[in-house]
Parts: sequence; structure tokens; C-alpha cells
Amino acid sequence: ISAGGGAARQSRQRPMAEGAQGAAGACGDHGPRWALPLRPPLCLACSVETLGDGSLVRKKHVLSRLQDALAWQALPVVQLLAQDERVCLHLIGTLFGKSSAEAWYSILILFFCLVLVRLVVELKSEQYLHCILDESQKELCKAATMRSSLPTFSLLGKLADAIPGFADILVVKHNNLVDHLLMGLTYPNEGIKAAVCYLYGKLYSSPVGKERLSGHFEERLCGVFLNTLECAQTKELQVNCLGLLKELLKSEHFVSSLMNNSKTEEETENPDFLEGENPLPLVLKKLLLTRDEMLQAASSHCMAAVLVHSPSRYAPAFIHADVPEFLFECLLCKSEILIWSVYCCLLLLTEERLFFSKCHTVYGIESLVRSLQGVLLLNNVELNKQGLLLFTEILKRQPVEIKLFTNRGVCIEAIDVLMETVNCPVLEVAVEAVKAVAAFLRKDHLSCPPVPYEELQKLLEAVLKRCADLSPPQSSKRHLWPPLSHPANRNLGRVPQRQGQFLLNTLESFRNACRLAVQFQGDFMAQENAFTAPNSESKDTLSNFSEFLLRICDSLCIPMVMSYLERAVSPSVAEVFISALNTLFTVVPSMRNKFSKKLASSSFIRLTLELKARFCSTLLVISCLLIFLFLEQDMSELLLKGLPQLNYTIAESLLLLSETPEPFILDQSLCSHQHCFILLLYFAYTFGDRFVPDAELFLAVRNFLLSAQDHGDCPPPYILRAAFYLLAVCQDKGKALDRSLSAIKRILDNLPDLSLVYVHCPLLLKFFLRYPELMGRFGHQVLQLWFSWEDCKQTEADEADFGTSSQLNTANPLLPILKSNSSILLILLDLVSSSSVEVAWKVLMTLRTFLERNEDVLVCDLLRSRFLQILQQQLVESSSATLQANRNLPVLLSLLFLVQLRSKGVRELDSTDLRLLHQVSNLCGKCRPRDTDLLQPSLNFLYWSLHQTTPCSQQRAVAVLLSNVSLLELLQKVLECTWLWSPPSRPAYLSSEDALLCSGWLLVASLLLYQHRYNTEVHQTLSVDLTEVLNAVIFRNKKPILLIMQFLRAVLRQNFSSSLLVIVAQNTVPSATQPQPSSLQDTALHPLAMQQVFSLVVSLQNLLVHKDLLLSQAVVACLETLVEYLYVKNQDVALHVASQPWHRFLLFTLLSGGQKSFLQPEVLRLMTLFVRYQSSNIISQKEISQIIQEAAEANIAELSEATSCALQRMGREPLGVCFDL
Repeated sequence: ISAGGGAARQSRQRPMAEGAQGAAGACGDHGPRWALPLRPPLCLACSVETLGDGSLVRKKHVLSRLQDALAWQALPVVQLLAQDERVCLHLIGTLFGKSSAEAWYSILILFFCLVLVRLVVELKSEQYLHCILDESQKELCKAATMRSSLPTFSLLGKLADAIPGFADILVVKHNNLVDHLLMGLTYPNEGIKAAVCYLYGKLYSSPVGKERLSGHFEERLCGVFLNTLECAQTKELQVNCLGLLKELLKSEHFVSSLMNNSKTEEETENPDFLEGENPLPLVLKKLLLTRDEMLQAASSHCMAAVLVHSPSRYAPAFIHADVPEFLFECLLCKSEILIWSVYCCLLLLTEERLFFSKCHTVYGIESLVRSLQGVLLLNNVELNKQGLLLFTEILKRQPVEIKLFTNRGVCIEAIDVLMETVNCPVLEVAVEAVKAVAAFLRKDHLSCPPVPYEELQKLLEAVLKRCADLSPPQSSKRHLWPPLSHPANRNLGRVPQRQGQFLLNTLESFRNACRLAVQFQGDFMAQENAFTAPNSESKDTLSNFSEFLLRICDSLCIPMVMSYLERAVSPSVAEVFISALNTLFTVVPSMRNKFSKKLASSSFIRLTLELKARFCSTLLVISCLLIFLFLEQDMSELLLKGLPQLNYTIAESLLLLSETPEPFILDQSLCSHQHCFILLLYFAYTFGDRFVPDAELFLAVRNFLLSAQDHGDCPPPYILRAAFYLLAVCQDKGKALDRSLSAIKRILDNLPDLSLVYVHCPLLLKFFLRYPELMGRFGHQVLQLWFSWEDCKQTEADEADFGTSSQLNTANPLLPILKSNSSILLILLDLVSSSSVEVAWKVLMTLRTFLERNEDVLVCDLLRSRFLQILQQQLVESSSATLQANRNLPVLLSLLFLVQLRSKGVRELDSTDLRLLHQVSNLCGKCRPRDTDLLQPSLNFLYWSLHQTTPCSQQRAVAVLLSNVSLLELLQKVLECTWLWSPPSRPAYLSSEDALLCSGWLLVASLLLYQHRYNTEVHQTLSVDLTEVLNAVIFRNKKPILLIMQFLRAVLRQNFSSSLLVIVAQNTVPSATQPQPSSLQDTALHPLAMQQVFSLVVSLQNLLVHKDLLLSQAVVACLETLVEYLYVKNQDVALHVASQPWHRFLLFTLLSGGQKSFLQPEVLRLMTLFVRYQSSNIISQKEISQIIQEAAEANIAELSEATSCALQRMGREPLGVCFDL
């Protein structure tokens, strides 16, 4: 059965294969002439015969081969057919005839049509087109039914689609076919209707077709077509109808016919007319309801094509048909084409007021906002722009009485969308977004409580920051613009214009926000958030929003606009900017003054003058006036009169200042202009806007003052104040004043009070102190005013806050003036005596800072006598009870000590020095130990006076101090405070109490030394507990340990025997278990005990391990003195102490600090101590020789003086090796 079945299949396939081979192979009957160069070869003659009489399978095969031949080998086919026109016509007729005769095979019909169309296209001959059209006419006429005409209509449509001029040939030379088309459109078969509509669309796409078929459409086709469109059920017919409609809507004439323009305007506005036959708006609305995105897009596109001709004429029909409602619903789709079409249609509808009054925008605003959110994700620049443009138009045109955002959530979503689009990297999208923001900032759009102030702040900040990012830095040249990196930002030549437009739109947004804040001030519901919880503070308030507007204007808006106007002159930008500033003045009235000063410091005056001179804009002048009214109320009348008339450039205004009025005629207008311009310059220069060359301004102001003096004119004090300030500011660039000084002196002498023209400015102070004539006459008054205005609260922290002299000079500008002219110091000292306590304190603080920072200024002799007078005056005016309340006295004493430090070398004390010494010591006697501010500089002064003088003067100074009983009593109290003051913590820095203790111990040690040296008479003794002193060193629990060791050295050298000092020592009672030698040693060392000596030595060794330079010097010196004292009292004890094994380990520790560490003076002195007292177990003779040998090899020039002295002392020891340094 299987074999039989296979044979049967082979018998059926053999004729088919043979037929195919006969049709396609090389033909012996027709010869190679008709063979086409295909693989396998194709005989064209056989193909024609097969198409005429062959079977269905062979026809299909031949058509496929012909289609391939025309597609890939068209030229050989055309050349072959061109040899015999009859064959070509026969082939065309065969193809056309078969396409009609075998209509029941739809696929075969398609094959015949495609091959025929391709053949005619390749032949490029109008003759064959006429042939086909004639055959089509015949076929349509003899057709028994309209159904059989479908292949013909389809063929004509394909020919019209493939051949550009086919439609013109049909309507001009074969227009009788049009009647058959109309008949096909009325036939109840949607396939035929679809083919006819497609052909109609091609005919009406041709200008010739539109002209020839215009009457046909109006008279016969219009109604039939609308009925067909309305009743279309298949998608093919709907699409073809919309294609035809699209072509028709390109012509205003056809649009008028389709929209029933023959009706009157009253009928058009009447919604009842929509119930008539097939109105186009309802038909298109029906297509919107299909939920087919392609049909919806085509429908909305057709609506836009109608509206674009005349929105006011055709929009009402669509609005009455509620088409906008369904358009808004279509925005929720994902099709970019549909969204674009809907955007375009709605944008055209916004031009009709009925679109808003019917509340379609209220219904659709949520859909639009969410559509914009979705479009942002599509990365379609044009679609983003179109959507934002629609949103902007709706926001602009929405009537005030109809609230657009009835839901606060939608309003917040709209703000979020605007913020995202503003931050879009594509500049074109951001520009449209900023326009939308400007339109959005309206009270009626945001009046739905609570007002989202925080979201509005974020939106405005995003807009301004985006605009600032586009702007070049202020230092950029006018022709340099930052490139835009996003690939969509092409057309770089237009970038500056776009940036200017972006800035203008940004300023409009900011201005609208300012107006919004002002409008909400009268709305109680808008001022506070109604939904804030009780007893809680909300940030979402109008006051916070208003303050934000001021801050953002200060930080972003003003710098950005001023930078732009420096590079380009734009009246529109300037006008919107100043309009926004005018509005901003009423937003937060309490901030007007600060805001005005900020504007003045941002080159606003220069900008206003330039724009006023160029455009003569009254608005600009009034705005400038409003701003400066808040700067100086006294000058408002002058500015009100002068600003509107000040139409000069800056160069002309400078010439105006130098202009001299006619003799005996006082030109009020000239004076008003001069005064007005001087005030503007004063305001500008006060806030750093120096837009006039200093040298030219200096000369102009000087000439103005000379002219006023010569003509007896007396300008108001505020004009003189401004003029002197400008002179002071420009004096470094201008020429020195010569004969004009006398005129300036006369002007100042005529003033009742110099404070009327005083400006607290370092340059003005320098101006008065620069010229001796002015300093001698007005220096005292000017410095008095300077210190009255100056805030010196930070003076005490100047040293910590300002590390460099330039920084300090900036903080206190009087310092460099003092350095250049030291005679001003005498005026300052006079101020200390004659001024108030507050001013005197400021002067003293300034002098102290000056002396601390300028060591090279030799003013000691100049100041010392004046200090004595001031100190005597202070002491006379202050009693003992009020000394502590006098805060000038500590500063004066600090200055006195600084002057003492400035004295170079050793000098004799004169009468002034001794009187100062007497006064200061008396002052100390009146103080308490807690008066550290007074005692610290005083004790330092006394100590320095003892040491910085000759022996003869030193003896006199010691006598003066020791004769002052109250001073010695105070020192006794200070020493006792060492054991009483116990701070809870041990800070790293030295407190004022600890510093006083250091000064007290140091002074007592000096007095002990010099009293013993000069055997000075003592009137009051000091007592010290030796145990406390030793414990302070042993346990290291007191800050002034260095000075206590200094004191200990002094008493050790005097063997605890001094007329000035009484040693209080606890008696050491030997116990029963203690051996007797120990008691004998204690007796020999009295008042020291053996145990105390060892504890002291161990403590000193531990202090040496710290390797602190000052501490090491003091410890080694104390150790040397202690061993010397012990050697005198008991040699065995001294040698025992010097030979302690611990010393060797200590020495190794000190020498481990690195190479050449033995050359440190302290280490050398310590080794010398061990050598002197024969401590061979600590350091051997060999080690000493090696050290001295290495020291000899060192570079002597590089050794310090202390190291050289220590080496010499070591070399002079008996066990040392003498060597020459």
C-alpha cells in the first residue's frame, strides 16, 4: 500500500514538473531570442502562453518567475519586450484579463496585479497606461455586478500608488472612470468601498485632481463620503476613508464643505445642528471611541487639520460635540503618534474661549499632567516640547473665575512635572518648561488651600539654578559662551539667543512668584497652612516663602542677571528684572534696607545709569529711586527731582561735576544734577561698585569742591560727606592735593560738627591723616570719631584669629597708618587721657596690637613719659576699691611692659623709669592675688626692670622694690596661693592664675639674688615652707615648676640664709629604728633631709627624661646647684648622689636621641657634673676621651654658644683632656 501510494504521488507530480520545465526551460519552438538570463532560463513567449492557457499551478509558477525577473533583471525584460510592441501589449492584455477573469482566486489576482504594475512601471511608457485605463473602462462597463469590479479598482489604486502621474492622466483623459468610483462607493461592500476610497485619496492628493474633481466632491461625493466614513465597520475601510479625508482637509475649500460651512454662524454655534446628517465632528469623535490607537491618532490628526485652517470658525463644532473630553482621555495611552496628534489638536482648541468656559481643561488637566510625566520617559524631545507648549497655553488662557486645579494632589504633580522638565538636559525642553512655570505661578492656579509653598520653593530654585548653569562665569568675555554637551543641543550659533530667552523666561517666573507672594498677603487662608497641627510650627508658610524669594534673589538671580547684562544689553531682560525687584520690595518690608544694600553692591547703580542713558526709560529711574529711598531717607527729595532728568552717560556725568556755573547765577538744575550724581557715586562706591576710573573721579570731585568754595555755594552736609568719601577712596590713584587743601579746610571749618561729614571708613581716616594740614587741624576729632564707631570687641582675639600681618591690617586698618606716621601715637595717647573710658580702652587695645606686631618701631622714649602721666592720672582717679573695675588699666600696664621689651640692650634707669617703677609697685600693693589682669603685666614689668639695666641702676631698683612693704606682702600672698590654688583639671595651656604664679616666683627669685648681691636693706621678709617647695618639684603637681626650681636654686646658693627670706622647715625627728649616721647626715644638710634630697634627685632625673629644652635646662641647673650645696655640707653625700647607678641609664637615655646628641648643652653639662664629682661608674675616662675627640672633629662654627661653653667647662675639669676650641 505504501509503494502504491508513492507511485500515485509520482504520477501526479510528473506532469507538473514537465509543465514547469516547458515554461521555464530553454524552448526549442521559440528559440533563444525570447530567453531571459535567469537560472534556470525563462522563455518569455512560453510564459505568455502559459499565462493564457496553463493550469493554475503553472500560472502561479510563471508569475513568480516573472516577478523575480522584473525585480532583479528588469532591464533585459524591458529590452526584450521593446523588440516587439505587440508582444508587450499582448502580455499586458493577458495579465489584465486574467486578473479579472479569475477573480475567485484572490492570491492569483494579487500576483497578476503586482506583476502588471511592476511591468508598467519598468516600461515607463504612457501608452501602456492608456491601454490599461481603456481596458479598465471596458471592464467596469461590462461588469455584471459591482463586486466583480474590485480587482479593477485595486489595480487602479496600485497603479496610482506606484506611478506619480497616473492620477493626473486618469482625471484628465479618462475622467469617465470617476463615475464608476462613485458607484463603487455606494455599493454595500466595504472591500469595494475601501478600494475606491484608496483610489480617491490618490486622486485628491494630486493638485490637478483636486482642481478637476472639486465640483465632483461638492455635488456628489461629500455626502456619500461622510456617510461611508460614519458607517465604516472594517478597519481597512476606516483607514482608507481617513486617508482620503486627510488629503481633502489640506484644502480650505473642502474643509468648508465637510464642516457644512453653508450654515449660518448662529446655526453653527447651536448644538442642535450636530443632530443633522453626518456632521464631521461626530464622525471623528466616533473614531476616538474605537480604542484603536491608530484610528484615534488618525482621527485627532484630521481634527487638527480642520482646526488649523480657522480655530475660531471650526473649534465650536468640536467643543459642542464634547470632543476635547475624549481627546484628554486619549492622552493616557503609550503611543507617541497618538499623543502628538492629541497635543496638536488640543493646542488649536485652546484658541477658542468656549474650550475653557465648557470646563474641558478642568476635566482634562489631570490627564495632561500624567501624560507629561509619561512623555518624559520616552526621550522624545519634540513630544516633550509640544506637551509643555499645550500646558503653557492652558495655564495662560484659563479664565481667572474658573479654577483649573480643583485637587491639590494634581497641583503637586504638576509642580513635580515642571521640576523634572526644567532639569531636562535638552535646552529646548527646559526653555518650554520655564515658560510653563511662568504661566503656572498665578494665584488662581494655586489658591486651593493649603498653598504648597515648599514645593514652589523647590521649583523656583530648580529654575534659577538651571539658568545659572547655562550662564558663563562672570569673568568670561562677551563672546565666550559655554558649549552645551547634550547631543540634542545642536545649532550652536543660536545658543546665546536661547540662553538670553531662557534668562528672560526665568525672570518672568521669578517676577510672577513675587507677585504671587504679594497677592497672598491679602489672603488669610494663604498665609498659614490650615492643616498644621496645634502647637506646632509649619515651614509651609507665606513668610518663609517670602524670605526664600529674597535669599534666592540675592544668591542666584541678581548675580546671574548682572553677569548677563555685562555681556549683552537687553531692554526686555532689564525691564522684567527691575519689575521683579520692585515687586520684591513689598514682599518682606522688614528686609528692604538689607536688600537695597545688596543691590547697590551688585553694580545695580551702574546698570541703571547705563540703561537710563541709552533707553531713557522712566520705569528704570523710578525703580532705582524706590530702591535708594530705603538707603537714605533724607535724600529722597533730591533723588526724586534729579533722577528723572539725569540722562547722561558716565563720561558726561564726570564732565558735569567739573562744570562751573555762570558768575552771579546759581544754576539750580546744574547743582541738582551734580548732587544727584555724587550721591549715586557715593552709594555705588560704598558697596564696592567702582565703575568710574579713580583718577578721573578724584579730579572731578576736587573740581566740584573748588567750584563750590569759589562761588560761595554751601552744599548740604550729606553731599559733602559723599564728596569727601569719594576723595578718600580715590586718593591713591589721584594726584596729591595742593592748593585745594586750603579750600577743603575752609569747608570743614564752616561745619558746626565734623561728624556731619564723617564716614566710618579706613580710607577716609587715611585721607585726614595723610596731609599734615588736615591731621593737625582735624586729626584729634577724626580719631575720636573713628574709635567711637569702631568695634574693638574682637581686638583681644586678633592675635589668635589673624596669623599674618596683612590679615591683621585688614581687621584694624589703623595699624599700617601708625607705622607710616608714628606722630599719630601722641594723638592717640591724648585720646586716652581726654576721651571716655570706652574710647580710651579701644585706643589702648590698638596701641597694644601695634606694639606687638611692629617690633622694629622705636617709640619707647616717646611713649614712656606719656605712659607715666596716664598711669598717674588713672591711679589718682581710681581708688583701691575701683581698681578692679577699671578695664583700661590692665591694657595700659600691658603696653608699658611691651614698651619695656622694645628697649634694646642694657641702659641706665632715669627718673621716669624709677617713677614708673614706684607707681607700678604701689599699684601692685593695692591689688589682690585674684587681680591677675593687673598683676601679671605689672610683675613682668618689675622683673624686666631689674634685669634690663646696669648694676648701679639695678641696685637702686632693688631698693625701691624692697622698700615697698605692700608689694612684699602681695608677693607673700601670691606664693601662698601656689599651695592653695588647685584647678580641677590640668589644661594644656597656662591659665592666668598659673601665669601670675610664674611671674611671682620669678620676681621673688630675682629679689633674693639681688638682695644678697647688693646687701640691700629689707623692711619686710618673706616666708616659704621648704617642704611645700620640695614637694612641688618632687611630685610635679604645680604649673610653675620651672620657676619654683629657679627659686630653689637661689636659696640653695645662699645656703638657705637670706635677710629677705625665712625658711619654714619641718623638724626631722629620727625614729628608733633609724641608724644614727642618717641623723648626722640630716643635721649636716639642714634644713634639708636626706630623704628629701634623694626624692628631689629622682624627680629631677625623671624630668630630664621628658627631653623638653626649657625643662632640661632648668633641671640640670638645679641639679648642679643641689650637688654643689651637698658638697659644701657633706662631701660623702654629694659624691654618693653623683654616683647613683641610675645616672648612667639616664645618660644613655639622653644620648639615644640620635647622632651628635651628646653635643646638646644640657647633656654636656650633665656629663661635666659627673666628671667633676669623679663618678667613674657613670662615665669612664675612655668614654670622655671619645666624646671630646668626636666633639673636636665637629664643625666648631656650627655649634651654638651654649654648646661651646659646655665643652669648655668639660675640658677644664681635672679628669678631662684639655683641648682648644
